[in-house]
Amino acid sequence: MTTTTPTLDSIRRAPKVLLHDHLDGGLRPTTLIELARQVRYDRLPTTNADDLANWFVEACGSGSLERYLETFAHTLGVMQTREALVRVAAECVEDLAEDGVVYAEIRYAPELHLERGLSLEEVVEAVLEGVGEGQRRAEAAGRRIRVGTLLTAMRQNARSQEIATLSIRYRDQGVVGCDLAGPEVGYPPTQHLDAFELLRDENFHFTIHAGEASGLPSIWQAIQRCGADRLGHGLRIIDDVTVADDGAVKLGRLASYLLDKRIPLEMCPTSNVQTGAVSSVAEHPIDLLRRLYFRVTVNTDNRLMSGTSMSQEFARLAEAFGYTLDDMWWFTVNAMKSALIPYEARRALIAEVIEPGYTTLKSLRQ
Repeated sequence: MTTTTPTLDSIRRAPKVLLHDHLDGGLRPTTLIELARQVRYDRLPTTNADDLANWFVEACGSGSLERYLETFAHTLGVMQTREALVRVAAECVEDLAEDGVVYAEIRYAPELHLERGLSLEEVVEAVLEGVGEGQRRAEAAGRRIRVGTLLTAMRQNARSQEIATLSIRYRDQGVVGCDLAGPEVGYPPTQHLDAFELLRDENFHFTIHAGEASGLPSIWQAIQRCGADRLGHGLRIIDDVTVADDGAVKLGRLASYLLDKRIPLEMCPTSNVQTGAVSSVAEHPIDLLRRLYFRVTVNTDNRLMSGTSMSQEFARLAEAFGYTLDDMWWFTVNAMKSALIPYEARRALIAEVIEPGYTTLKSLRQ
């Protein structure tokens, strides 16, 4: 067992698993500027890469989820062509692999990339092409990574059944699941029950953004009415956990259900601070939920908007809670167990990549 906080270098070298990362929230600033020039998008706040990166972090730190989501107008503005989607997807995979991610699920909303005439199918195929190219480049650089994609339906729109059908169509070509995202308040997941019924009928996995800007009813609906396999964020489950003055913990019925059923929580600490869901990483419920053995995972959400990476997320958690490589291993295995790929593939990645990677790192620190 390790007892010291890992260095950033050790964190970067550790195998990591990422389940919640938005493609349109992870562009390289230089790529965003170059694509804007190519497609004549003239609304970027600056064309200096460093200044643009800082602008996104500052603009997204307003404490409002709605304001946070507004910044995506810039990234989506340049992601309307096949060439742009291929490039952004390939670079996303390369960047994750360079950061030590060995398995990732990247999500995006095909319906948001149709402004220049692409069809839904063309959007999906362009992203799949880019993911494949990124995996090949990563392997050529000595970094192996497996990536699946999730197709996101926007809860404020009326295309969820169409996106569910699209997800099922591409299930054997790299699409591993479906997602529901967008503003929670005013758009409950129960408005999309037909889509979720279709996904269940086809034995297809899906996750729902819930319990981020909205509270326990959002989580209850996502799990009990919609049947989600995982929860995007889900941090408001802490509202169903009571801690007495003596430290005794009592779980409510919903929290107990999530714990007993091992329902994964896709938590994104830095993003949650930016949107005002929590006041700081140190105040994030992830640590209490980890100590209670909920199926908690660590994620980036939107790397550009948060100025983050998986390594930086773990570094911030280590600073806030004193986490060690053993804690990182626990979160990583949790995430791999919760991935939407077949059991044998999950088991193989744990046994052949994650376990040996952490064993090696721990031996170097003794």
